[in-house]
Amino acid sequence: QVLLLESGGGLVQAGGSLRLSCAASTTIGSINTMNWYRQAPGKQRELVAGVTSDGSTNYADSVKDRFTISRDNTARTMYLQMNSLKPEDTAVYLCNVYSATYSHYYWGQGTQVTVSS
Repeated sequence: QVLLLESGGGLVQAGGSLRLSCAASTTIGSINTMNWYRQAPGKQRELVAGVTSDGSTNYADSVKDRFTISRDNTARTMYLQMNSLKPEDTAVYLCNVYSATYSHYYWGQGTQVTVSS
């Protein structure tokens, strides 16, 4: 069973935009914090942005003013609007969700984002 379903990745030219989505199954119960991470080849996984259940957000310095994280609690879905994309944004983007019901972090399978120069 897919607990977190990510979509929206793809290939885009530098300066372009993409919108990622992450839909959480009801199986994981009540959701608290939702995060987007990314991992580029040969690099450590890094936190890109996070949003709490009350809508508070945080961003990595490298994406501030370019990326916007949001969530729809009714739809149990998180979004990442990525604008002004750069080649260095190329990575697998992973959805990460904290279940308040099970006190557990869940990870999605990841979606590839490739930005060409």
